[in-house]
Amino acid sequence: MKHYDLAIIGTGPAGQKAAMQAAKLGKKVCIIERSKVLGGVAVNTGTIPSKALREAVMLLTSSGKQTLLSDKQSAGRRVTMSDLIYVADQVIRNEWQVIRKQFSRNNVDLIWGEAHFEGPNLLQVIRETEEDSDTEMITADKFLIGVGTKPAKPKTVPFDGKTVLCSDQLLKINRLPRTMIVVGGGVIGSEYACIMAAMGVRVTLIEGRSQVLGFLDRELAEAFQYHMRNAGITLRMGEKVNKIEKIPNTNRNNEDAPAELVQATLESGKRLTAQTLLYAIGRQGVCGKLALDNVGVPYDDRERLKVNEHYQTEQEHIYAAGDVIGFPALASTSMEQGRLAVCHMFGKETSSIPELFPLGIYAIPEISMVGKTEEQLTEAGIPYEAGIAHYKEIARGQLLGDDTGMLKLLIHQEDHRLLGVHIIGTGATELVHIGQMVMAFNGTVEFIINNVFNYPTLAEAYKVAALNGYNKLEHIR
Repeated sequence: MKHYDLAIIGTGPAGQKAAMQAAKLGKKVCIIERSKVLGGVAVNTGTIPSKALREAVMLLTSSGKQTLLSDKQSAGRRVTMSDLIYVADQVIRNEWQVIRKQFSRNNVDLIWGEAHFEGPNLLQVIRETEEDSDTEMITADKFLIGVGTKPAKPKTVPFDGKTVLCSDQLLKINRLPRTMIVVGGGVIGSEYACIMAAMGVRVTLIEGRSQVLGFLDRELAEAFQYHMRNAGITLRMGEKVNKIEKIPNTNRNNEDAPAELVQATLESGKRLTAQTLLYAIGRQGVCGKLALDNVGVPYDDRERLKVNEHYQTEQEHIYAAGDVIGFPALASTSMEQGRLAVCHMFGKETSSIPELFPLGIYAIPEISMVGKTEEQLTEAGIPYEAGIAHYKEIARGQLLGDDTGMLKLLIHQEDHRLLGVHIIGTGATELVHIGQMVMAFNGTVEFIINNVFNYPTLAEAYKVAALNGYNKLEHIR
């Protein structure tokens, strides 16, 4: 029986970075993976595939740009999901190799199989093969759970992988549909709605709240909804789905038309019909398979774990990080959570600032934010002013053909500290890091004004927005 300083369950972003950090601290580490591939959801079914699809679609639909897919489009054949996912394959395979080499180089033992707790410091790992199965027992001083999540699939929804889909199944469809209903206006639903619409699919998005991406600054959310409508997406806001069912297609005018359609009945009585439906409301944990009852670690009805500020569960030697602990459930934040958890468990001091973790949404257009929203500052009674720069004012925005992007800075009225950065448009997920760094050092709007940005760049929008906000503050004074 092997003993480790740290045993990690799951090779997703949280597990990877936790393993690397522990190895750098000189600890003996193993990481356990039940799937046949490394990287978890981020590499195989989530972050990398969806972003690769987005990039392929952006290139394919951009005027004057040629791609590997352009000849298929010009030849009159409809581009299939298989064509698009091909673009992601090389990236995914490269990520597998990078992760495996990192583990090997840092002497992290990679163990294939499904793990569960037999006792407070004891794991059993079961490996299933076509012929047989074998087990291995592992002991460790510390544990980190990074098993991630899977798409929520309620029993009332008739998933079949063809007509009614979850986000994982969407990546496997053979042909792009002509019409699609997306249920859920969160990150996954919004991103895929934009991708499908860019490929000419008629998309209807249903969201029970009054805005998509409810955590966004309201002005950005409103701008994003304008972009979605402008892209041909029909938004059904404040609507909830009462029933989803497959129905026969009685109007098949050609052999390519599907035999079945899907119909969504809303609580308001409306009935919506499409060739496919993507159900993207929530994700479900997989903690039920870890036998956490054996170690006294509870989980909620969605199999997510509750942790403290150090990412400890109710058992102080068992930590958790990544999607399994809930919002924001992004690859970037999961990586940092895994690193911070290991630093805490082995007494390594850190200076990370979790409240300044940036959020990135790879919709069309991109959206990113860090810090507080206007609504949060108003609720907290913090006096602020907003400085805004529109991409149409920026030479680089004109060069890129993006005249609708926007960068907004939220500035404290009294000490002029930067309180929030909100961006929609080209390069948003890259640009946000400039504001993140300023905020990390309690920087003021004057700091941005007194610095020089390359011209022409989108980063220049920071100076334009800073001057806009500063002039408003001077007017108030």
